[in-house]
Amino acid sequence: MEELARFGVSIPSELLKAFDKYIERKHYANRSEAIRDLIRQKLVEEEWKESREEVAGVITYLYDHHKRELSEKLLDIQHEYYEKIITTQHLHVDQDRCLEIILVKGKANEIRELADKIQAQKGVLHLNLALTTLGKEIPA
Repeated sequence: MEELARFGVSIPSELLKAFDKYIERKHYANRSEAIRDLIRQKLVEEEWKESREEVAGVITYLYDHHKRELSEKLLDIQHEYYEKIITTQHLHVDQDRCLEIILVKGKANEIRELADKIQAQKGVLHLNLALTTLGKEIPA
C-alpha cells in the first residue's frame, strides 16, 4: 500500500462550509477523498495545458440547422482536422437545431483550435470542450 502523507490546511470557515456541502453533493466519504480528487483534477488540467502530450476529449456543440451553408462549413472544418477526430455523432434535437458530438484525440492545442474554429461559426449556438489526459504522468 502506498504511504500516506498528512498535512494541515487553514481556510476560512465559510469556504470550509461550502466545501463540506460540495462533499455531500458529490457523495464523498470524507474531505481527504475530495481533496485527492481535486488535486488530481488540477494535475490533469495542467498536464494537458502545458505539455505536448496527447489528450482525449469530446467536443459537443449545438447549432442552427437552417443557417445557410453552416453544415458544409462545419464538415469542412472537421475534414481539416480528420487526423484528430476518432468519431462523430449527429443528433436532430428538433426541427431547427442539431447536436454534434466529436470524439477527439491529439495535442491539446490542436484540439482547442478545432473547437475554436467550430465555435466561431455563425449559427453555432453553444459549444463545450471536455479534455482529459491519457494519464501517463498521473500518480494513482
